[in-house]
Amino acid sequence: MNKHNSYGILVEYVSYVAISTQPFVHFSMRPKTKIMEVFKFFILVVLVSFVAHNYIVVGQDDAKIVIGFTEDDRNALLALKTGFHNAFLDERWQSFNCINWYGVTCNGSRVIGLTLEDLEIIGEINVDALFNLTALSVLSFRNNSIFGQVMDFSKNIALTRLDLSRNKFDWLISPSLVNLVLLESLQLQENRLTGPIPWFDQSSLKEFNVSNNNLTGPIPNTRTLESFNSSSYDHNLFLCGPPISRACGPASQVNDPPSSNKSSVNAILIILNIIGLVFLAMLLTVFYKKKKQVNEKMIEKKKVILEEKGDEIPSVVIDHQAKEDLGKLVFVDGEAEFELGDLMTASAESLGDGNSGKTYRARLDDRRNVIVKRLRGLKPLSRDEFMNQMKLIAARKHPNLVPLLAYFYSNDEKLLVHKFMMNGNLFNCLHGGRGTRDRIPFRWGARLAVAHAVARAMEYLHMNPNSTLVPHGNLKSSNVLIDENHNALVSDYGLTAIISNAISVHRMVAFKSPEYLISKKVSKKSDVWSYGSLVMELLTGRVSVLSVPQDNRAVDLCSWVHRAVREEWTAEIFDLELMVQRSAIHGMLKLLQLAVRCCDKAPEKRPDMSEVVREVESIKVPNVDSESEEDLSLDRSLTDDSMSATPSG
Repeated sequence: MNKHNSYGILVEYVSYVAISTQPFVHFSMRPKTKIMEVFKFFILVVLVSFVAHNYIVVGQDDAKIVIGFTEDDRNALLALKTGFHNAFLDERWQSFNCINWYGVTCNGSRVIGLTLEDLEIIGEINVDALFNLTALSVLSFRNNSIFGQVMDFSKNIALTRLDLSRNKFDWLISPSLVNLVLLESLQLQENRLTGPIPWFDQSSLKEFNVSNNNLTGPIPNTRTLESFNSSSYDHNLFLCGPPISRACGPASQVNDPPSSNKSSVNAILIILNIIGLVFLAMLLTVFYKKKKQVNEKMIEKKKVILEEKGDEIPSVVIDHQAKEDLGKLVFVDGEAEFELGDLMTASAESLGDGNSGKTYRARLDDRRNVIVKRLRGLKPLSRDEFMNQMKLIAARKHPNLVPLLAYFYSNDEKLLVHKFMMNGNLFNCLHGGRGTRDRIPFRWGARLAVAHAVARAMEYLHMNPNSTLVPHGNLKSSNVLIDENHNALVSDYGLTAIISNAISVHRMVAFKSPEYLISKKVSKKSDVWSYGSLVMELLTGRVSVLSVPQDNRAVDLCSWVHRAVREEWTAEIFDLELMVQRSAIHGMLKLLQLAVRCCDKAPEKRPDMSEVVREVESIKVPNVDSESEEDLSLDRSLTDDSMSATPSG
């Protein structure tokens, strides 16, 4: 379609509007009325022409007509959508009008902003994906699962704000970012980026964060990079130099910015050095793999011999020659079972990002699994203060507490190592696989056992003379783990003493209690309130807002159960997986009454944990033979006198 044809379409459109409005302008009108109608008609034609001018872009040489933004911009966004495989974007990125595209901001016919945050996007993005978005000023892909190399921004000279944080980008930070003279904010934290930090020296750059990556080498000593504090570089084990406290070794040198005056001799020497290093790395890799294969074969042989003898299979001999500069793990029982170097070379699987840090499952060379928590958001603690707090946590030993195996302290890293629990956590037992054939029903006896185990653990913490104001502070279903014998163990206890107040107030469960919202105070009774909410999650099978605040299924269970009791539809409270067991109804109601008391808005009306333990122990599990598999989902007989507890407020 050429320019003249497009113009013809526009003229036809205006003519159609004129004809459509013609009945309103006829000669039988009075002169004054006729003048007003003609004036309205003229305004209408002007508006149509304005809309056509701003929202119809006509290209040359038979280019297509695109409404709202240029064809190059639209095609670039469509290419992104194809790589993201996201149903939400597939549905909302279809029209020709820019203003209808979710997260897209346009100015006239150009895309100037792209904000796709917290959309659970999983996909790879091409390095040249943004080449056609030359007017882009703001780009945010924060908190998704996008992977691949960081894009080339050499065509995006208008970019002022870039946020790729909390994704899975790997490889190097794109050097094209150095040339963006308008860049004000760069957020790259919590990815998998490697290599050195480029030579950022833009005076415009006011926000900068590359923490929680795998960056290496000295931080370039530019005025811009040195203006940011150490938190912008935290948790990059092999970064060194100001502004962080880790000093660079004598072999470390800050790379100079690119210069056109470098001699060809220096360039050749650099290339030869790189080739030599690559060759050396290949030799070391081959040697390491061979050594590992030999060790594995020896281990297998030992296992076979010992199995034939009927003896137990011993664990692998620990390598005690870890590098001294990595520091040492402090084991609770005194005897070192492995070194920090073993953790660093172990294969790791991320289990989640909690309030106090990231948690990983590490598989050691001897095939043991341990849980490693990488602490963050801590109070400013000296080494001695941290070690003393760890000793207090390690001294708390109870069958229903997850035991602390070891801990580690350095200026930039604080680690906790726990025993691995093969059956995951309570949250997954309650909510995982719902509606699928693979779902294993979580019956009444198992849930009551969890309620009892957690109550015993919390009673122990509350009775401990060294306990803090809030002995646990963050009791929720994801912090209750299930071991190989299906016993429930409470984790993440004792951390309120070391977590910063800002993190505690905004993220920890005890600080969501009614008393904190009203009077900004917490106590042991705040833990009791958390326990009550946990029991309600056990009984209802619903996702608690305290466990996963961002989940759209999450419910404020204390308020929801109070309303159910008040409006007498108690039968609808219980999880359908429990309602098939008629003989368990009495025990379920007693436990619900206890949970309602624990969630009372007045802390003084809540029971203490010793009383909670006694009441849970008084609830008996019915005999298996007496359990009925009859569906009680329509039984409303539970709503009369079965609930005697009345919530206050």
